[in-house]
Amino acid sequence: MNFNGKKVLVAGIAKSGISAAMLLKKLGAFVIVSDSKTEDKVIDDVKTLKKNDIEVYLGKNPDNIITKQDLLILSPGIPCDLPFVIEAEKNNIPVWSEIELGYRLCPCPVIAITGTNGKTTTTSLVGEIFKNYEKNTVIAGNIGIPFTENVFLLDKTSFVVLETSSFQLEKIVKFKPSISAVLNITPDHLNRHKTLENYIFTKMRVFENQDKDDYLILNYNDVACRKMKDMAKCNVLYFLKTNSLEKEGLSEGIYSDEISIFVKFKEYDRKVIDISELKILGWHNVENAMAAIGISLAGGVPMDIIINTLKNFKAVEHRIEYVTTIDDVEFYNDSKGTNPDAAIKAIKAMKRPICLIGGGYDKKSDFDEWVKAFDGKVKYLAVIGEVSEKIIDTCEKYNFKNYERAESLETAVKLCFKNSEKGDCVLLSPACASWDMFENYEQRGNLFKKFSINQGR
Repeated sequence: MNFNGKKVLVAGIAKSGISAAMLLKKLGAFVIVSDSKTEDKVIDDVKTLKKNDIEVYLGKNPDNIITKQDLLILSPGIPCDLPFVIEAEKNNIPVWSEIELGYRLCPCPVIAITGTNGKTTTTSLVGEIFKNYEKNTVIAGNIGIPFTENVFLLDKTSFVVLETSSFQLEKIVKFKPSISAVLNITPDHLNRHKTLENYIFTKMRVFENQDKDDYLILNYNDVACRKMKDMAKCNVLYFLKTNSLEKEGLSEGIYSDEISIFVKFKEYDRKVIDISELKILGWHNVENAMAAIGISLAGGVPMDIIINTLKNFKAVEHRIEYVTTIDDVEFYNDSKGTNPDAAIKAIKAMKRPICLIGGGYDKKSDFDEWVKAFDGKVKYLAVIGEVSEKIIDTCEKYNFKNYERAESLETAVKLCFKNSEKGDCVLLSPACASWDMFENYEQRGNLFKKFSINQGR
């Protein structure tokens, strides 16, 4: 599409919406950015947009201007079932996600990574591997850096490593990564997607346009992921837990016997690395490392670069991030653990008894498996956020009594430290989104780190 002279509505004042609007303005489009927030809530963003001659439409949904547009760009946080989105589609106005816009203008191969958990760690790891292979590699997407912010920095030799959420994948059209990965599937965002089947279908969109020249990396041990091979029109490479590919009926793959990681793919049939050499904790991070190896080999990265990066890569911020030790109590920030499955993985990764902080925004998740995972690991729970009652009811259901409700995150940190002993750890792994009390999980994690460092007996 030639954007010069086109009328484009960008729905949502957030990082990706502002980035898309600025890019479209540079391309000669007439751009309006809309948001249901009033101007006083987004004053700094409004100043930036107006300074660049971009019109804003605030305080309500753009129902009465949508039919005058040539294109609608939807920020990830905007639900697709709002009346103005439905009206756009009814009037044959294209509705794109921000990553679709970025893809249309991208001159280089795109690597797209999705899944319920592990996206940020895997995207960061793959990004580091590819940066060590090709300096002009950009890491973007749901990781916090809009795709559209970077397209003018790219050329044909570059790579884009993109973390893609289900929200971003809902409104793709031609988006076609050369390599995609689906790491795992567990129920999440059911308040938006309504059913698990809808959620899985949206995740599968990451590879719907791929063909015989492309690669899809899948988690063989995740049944929902394994079945995706039947829908793929591209090459599929599995990663899995096994000591023998042949035993699983596979001729190639990335696999682990829980001691080392091995690869059998193209010219490689060898051990890659011992798990003890990784600096990221937990089996889930072994899976993330295996996925990263598969993606990198499919992208042509030499093995020595992959191994060296794996040995030096540390946990990303807010994902089982070590914060401090006070009186032999370790503090870990896992604010990115925004659903029960992610939080279970963090609990399993801890080597010490846990004083846990959990709770937050209610995404209609079920907390049964999370509370069951406390057994033998979690000694105390501080509960925060709007979902507190639901978590407390689940604790009672499974006879976990050592919990307290905390009115703030700062109080929760104090309670956990008070209830800890030497040799324990305090873990923020909330199993919930942050939007009831915080702007985002980053703000929640940064505050946890601040409160942790300030603790004292």
